[in-house]
Amino acid sequence: MTAQTVLWMFPALLGLIFLGFPVAFSMMLAALGFGLMRFGGTLVHQFAQRIDDLSTNYVLGAIPLFIFMGSILERAGIAEKLFDALYMWTRRLPGGLAVAALLMCTIFAAASGVVGATETLVGMLAIPAMVKRKYNNSLIAGTICGGGSLGTIIPPSVPVVVLAPIATLSIGDLLAGILIPGLTMSALFIVYILIACALRPSLAPPETEPDTRSLSEKLKFTAIALIPPGFLIFTVLGTLFMGLATPTEAAACGSLGVLLLAIVYGRMSWRLLYQASIQTVSLTAMILAIILAGGMFSGVFFASGGMAATKGILDAFGLSPWSVVAIILFVAFILGFLVDSISIILIIVPIAIPLVKSFGLDPLWFSVVLLVMLQTAYLTPPMAPSIFYLKAIAPPTMKLKDMYWGVIPFICCQLLVLALLLLFPAMATWMPKVMYGN
Repeated sequence: MTAQTVLWMFPALLGLIFLGFPVAFSMMLAALGFGLMRFGGTLVHQFAQRIDDLSTNYVLGAIPLFIFMGSILERAGIAEKLFDALYMWTRRLPGGLAVAALLMCTIFAAASGVVGATETLVGMLAIPAMVKRKYNNSLIAGTICGGGSLGTIIPPSVPVVVLAPIATLSIGDLLAGILIPGLTMSALFIVYILIACALRPSLAPPETEPDTRSLSEKLKFTAIALIPPGFLIFTVLGTLFMGLATPTEAAACGSLGVLLLAIVYGRMSWRLLYQASIQTVSLTAMILAIILAGGMFSGVFFASGGMAATKGILDAFGLSPWSVVAIILFVAFILGFLVDSISIILIIVPIAIPLVKSFGLDPLWFSVVLLVMLQTAYLTPPMAPSIFYLKAIAPPTMKLKDMYWGVIPFICCQLLVLALLLLFPAMATWMPKVMYGN
């Protein structure tokens, strides 16, 4: 098998996915078929080595811990008080409920790092309140989908734990790198809601009921509501960014912290622990199967000379570094309609990072740009995963058309952040330099 032949691994992979095979099995089958043609029986030993490498990878231990943390957080009863406290301060703003929901999404994204958990949790609380106050369905859909997507680009983030080792980057550096773009995106979402609702009050009728609580009562209620998630965020991000813990240790601290919070809130029970553990095992098994399959796929591709063949084709076309980056991002965006973000990372990053380095571009900056693009694909119709999450918890009055129209302004905000990253790479590289001196 020639080096050029191995490039057919990608059409074969996409073909298997279109036929309905799960992503993990599709990558395994493509790797097995092309690997046997290239290496014969020795492929078994190579795959066994991949399994051993994965099972002994200490960094990947953070994945089940982050998932467990998100699962407990979803059931711990922290959300209700926090949402009330945030809305207490935003109620007089245009679209105050939507602003409170966005702020809550930002806080919970920083506390759990699991995208689906954030969207589902905030949606179940905020959607009934917004429907009751006759908020526009498109605004509701866009707010919940856009806010839920922040889990990809605000640390801690499970995709970052997967991406960083493949790109040979420090997880701490990459988590610090996504901090400014993530907060910028959250701020843009809020600014859009404020402007849209100020210009069109019909999108979000203003609050008419007065708040009779005094300032001291408001401050006390806010402190009680914010301390638990603040404690959790510090437990994870504080220990990580201050260098007190590795990502895996920080995730373990977060898991312990969320268990303590569940006990404090009186929500801890064997049933809750069992449900969270089952969800953790299920999601972890799926993610690790995809990671293993991605390792097999990329291993066969590289060992068969696929990287050299790819570089040769790009050189033959005389493409500039920016053209190559644009192609990679476009492919990632299209794949975002078909497979989950972790699968895309495992398919694209092993090939993209060596190319990016060969052109003299910063792999940290590129990784942050890729994560923003994956987040945009997560939100973009018609195959947006965020819309499918929303559809599971939305009332019957909220139609698919409302969801599609609702996410468009938030996609524009994401594209603006992407443009800012391309124009000002320091958005991704400044924070890691300040925090770690890299």
